[in-house]
Amino acid sequence: MAQPIELQPQAITVQELAAINSRQVPERYIREGVGALDASFPVLDVPTIDLQLLASSSSTSGDELDKLRSALSSYGCIQAINHGITSAFLDKLREVARQFFALPSEEKKKYSREIGSIEGYGNDMILSEDQILDWTDRLYLILRPEDKQTLKFWPENPESFRGILNDYSTKLHVILEVLLKAMARSLNLEENQFLQQYGDQATMQARFNFYPICPRPDQVLGVKPHADGSVITMLLPDKEVEGLQVLKDDQWFNVPIIPQALLINVGDQAEIMSNGIFKSPVHRVVTNSERERITVAVFCIPHPDQEIQPVEELINETHPRLYKKVKDYVSLYFQYYQQGRRPMEAALI
Repeated sequence: MAQPIELQPQAITVQELAAINSRQVPERYIREGVGALDASFPVLDVPTIDLQLLASSSSTSGDELDKLRSALSSYGCIQAINHGITSAFLDKLREVARQFFALPSEEKKKYSREIGSIEGYGNDMILSEDQILDWTDRLYLILRPEDKQTLKFWPENPESFRGILNDYSTKLHVILEVLLKAMARSLNLEENQFLQQYGDQATMQARFNFYPICPRPDQVLGVKPHADGSVITMLLPDKEVEGLQVLKDDQWFNVPIIPQALLINVGDQAEIMSNGIFKSPVHRVVTNSERERITVAVFCIPHPDQEIQPVEELINETHPRLYKKVKDYVSLYFQYYQQGRRPMEAALI
């Protein structure tokens, strides 16, 4: 697939659009068959997993491992509790995100992303004239490794933003190791199997999402349906406003908020490594006509040169190999994503 060429990005952010006209939505954001966030969508009973139990060697950790395997095979996501990050710290992170998006447009646009690149503030890439746009502004930053950080995109206002985000990435890295080891143990593998494929040159990338109030939640999505191109994604939800939906058995389900839990899902690359046992969930974000919403997603992604493939021990006569060996999956991912297609199509044997 040829490298996509981005068209001229939107000159105006969604936040500015919403402020100019609170009653109408431009045609480019309208899509069919959305349905509003209401009682017509059932609630997804996402399993709650205790990360302290996963990390321990106690007899109860075996039960938690079974729960983890079941959750990631059936739902592809968990509500992670006892993750070692205090409620006070998570609230600080939410607050600096809120303060950033509340800044004047001119201040935020100092950190605007450049054409053809995902890092920085603004809209997602526009690759075609008929691409339906998402009702969201975002700030996308590379957190790890530290030498890959592009600090010109890291807000200096609020002053504590950079320090809090660096601290957060350190804390998430600890959670990631616990989780990848537990995922391997839950499949009766040596605990470092997934960590080794993930590699020591992997990146951690943050996406701060701002979803303004939208007058037509029945016709507009905050984020189009997709699965993640990561190995693992960790989401800090808005503390009060729901909006995330997961597709299960061909039906959309609302994901409930547990304010101090992290919602963690496996991405396509974990599905490949597990030979299809863990399911990378298709999800979307719906809009809200009454309240704005802010979330922080962190994607854990192997280095582009790192080869990802199904673990040999998970391949046998009853479970044949499903996926090819892949490299630089995320480049493939973004090309497919803006076309509304799943890049997993390209990885299947």
